[in-house]
Amino acid sequence: MAGDDRAVQLLAWRPEVHGIAEVFHARFVGHAYPAHTHGTWTLLIVDTGAVEFLLGRRRHHIGGREVVLLPPGVSHDGRAATPEGFRKRVVYLDGGMLPERMIGPAVDAPVLADRLLRRRVHELHRALDEPGEEFEAESRLALINDRLVRRLGSVPAASRSGRDAARLAGDLRDLLDARVETGISLREAGALLHAHPTHLVRCFKQTFGLPPHLYLTGRRIERARRLLIEGHQPGKVAAEVGFYDQAHMTRHFRRHLGITPARFAATRHLRSA
Repeated sequence: MAGDDRAVQLLAWRPEVHGIAEVFHARFVGHAYPAHTHGTWTLLIVDTGAVEFLLGRRRHHIGGREVVLLPPGVSHDGRAATPEGFRKRVVYLDGGMLPERMIGPAVDAPVLADRLLRRRVHELHRALDEPGEEFEAESRLALINDRLVRRLGSVPAASRSGRDAARLAGDLRDLLDARVETGISLREAGALLHAHPTHLVRCFKQTFGLPPHLYLTGRRIERARRLLIEGHQPGKVAAEVGFYDQAHMTRHFRRHLGITPARFAATRHLRSA
């Protein structure tokens, strides 16, 4: 049955992140999707309520703990499984972001009860919601793709030894160190280092214990601290060390140190008083 427009809340946009065709957040009450297909992979999580859908010849149900991956070109529908409706967050991935061999497994098992994957998808949406976090979104998407391939597609035998992987991680670290202020996309880094972005992130995390976006943020915070202690104004420091704006720097500064850049800068006056 047709839904009531008053019961629909949605937000849709295309971020500046390679591989993501659209981000879609919505709340529906009473709305039912007719059978349709996408030219993209559909990566979906539900925040409230529950959804049921028909994919191929099987009907599936998803609540707030699972992740759904719908392959391109396969018909599906969708409707609320509870009277209060549902709230969902969706990322539509370009068709080439996942290997074609995963289409069959995704049709057979589109609902993934995977807590780590669910958390990673949530973290991706959080990065997509915040201006200036495109590199983080790229990095988190690479980790998601790696997890999906391991769940639904056979992982090709590693073409690099552990030593080669560590060397590749070191090359990426050197590249990030050289681009702290200007930043770099994983796609560009992959082209420069002749490696797939997902493999870059995997090697970096295995070698250094954190994904590349967290390493880059830490380097920016490190430089910001040094400039603040030297007396530079927080608003100017944000641009000098590569943050999107002052609010972007403040958000990360609080996560790292528990205080704002302005309060941190004020400590130099307390010491000299």
